[in-house]
Amino acid sequence: MAAKAKARMATNPPSKGGDEMADEYGEMTDAGDTCVISQLPLECGTSLSNCEIRYKTWGVLNSNRDNVLVVCHALSGNADLESWWGSLLGPGKSMDTSRFFVFCSNVLGSCYGSTGPHSINPATGKRYGSTFPRVTIRDMVSAQAHVLRTLGVTSVVCVIGGSMGGMQALEYALTVEHPPTRSIASLCSNGRHHPWQIGISECQRQAIRADPDWRGGDYEPSAPPKAGMAVARMMAMVTYRTHPAYWTKFGRDTHDRPSHEQEVFQVEGYLRSQGEKFLLRKFEPVSYVALTEAMDTHDVERGRGDYFDVLQSIQIPALIVSITSDVLYPPDEQMELANNIPNAQHHTIQSWEGHDGFLLEDKKVGTLLRGFLAQIAPRSSL
Repeated sequence: MAAKAKARMATNPPSKGGDEMADEYGEMTDAGDTCVISQLPLECGTSLSNCEIRYKTWGVLNSNRDNVLVVCHALSGNADLESWWGSLLGPGKSMDTSRFFVFCSNVLGSCYGSTGPHSINPATGKRYGSTFPRVTIRDMVSAQAHVLRTLGVTSVVCVIGGSMGGMQALEYALTVEHPPTRSIASLCSNGRHHPWQIGISECQRQAIRADPDWRGGDYEPSAPPKAGMAVARMMAMVTYRTHPAYWTKFGRDTHDRPSHEQEVFQVEGYLRSQGEKFLLRKFEPVSYVALTEAMDTHDVERGRGDYFDVLQSIQIPALIVSITSDVLYPPDEQMELANNIPNAQHHTIQSWEGHDGFLLEDKKVGTLLRGFLAQIAPRSSL
């Protein structure tokens, strides 16, 4: 009996008293300003005409126009940083708006204001749908840099992002010459998408495509493939968290139901509700497919030479952060970055929250960002 109790303690995290599983996002909208790019060249060889990028800013651009923090969102994020990292933003906080001009844009291919598959193709007057060109992480970064130049930014203090946002931070360091960045912070990400992540994303895409309403990506806006989208989100929510966290939150508890109805575990109800909530956020299934495919293209080596040589070419300071329990982007992938980027520092956050810890462990993330930015941009320098 003692041995069994000891095993349970080693496996499971401390109980949090039955709290609900925390949500990583607040209200998601397409609010913000819009920059129109007349012609945006893409890696695939084509270009997008009148490409719109939705963005938001906080703080004031200084006279040198170089006090800028660029924050890049993850797969299902938007330009409204306050909706998902709001506790880090504001006067005196980690992203100190009394010092920094903070910029965040909705990525190319998304559905919260920027041009994506749901947008109207100016050449046809119809939604792009399945004809939307395949975009990459580098294309996203290229569009963001264009907006920054339009705003007159001369230099960036730091490009910050987690998950897909961390991929953008790495590519910014390698791709963008103007405005240059003095540092990057990449959380729970990697230098190339691995078969593990590609396989998980493909399962989610196939769930969407299996919905009869998918119609090859050319579904009616009024009749999207809701069932497939909900299942894809349910799959994702399993990979974003951990085995111990699910046990602590749900155990084998069930919902109270009449005796003649089939038993439903609380974890089943949770995942179903997450699928439903994602639909209420109006995330476009065709954008979900496009963005997960863009993440699969992520490989800093592509067209640049040896993978490790490319990482070693990043000479600016880099903050690399891991979550101990991340099963989607395991800590060894961040260790690989830290061991090969010459001026990198690596920090590990102890957490049972899994991959979503980069959003949910906001106090710990904020402490790391505050310390790193103090090194990169001491108060006397801005």
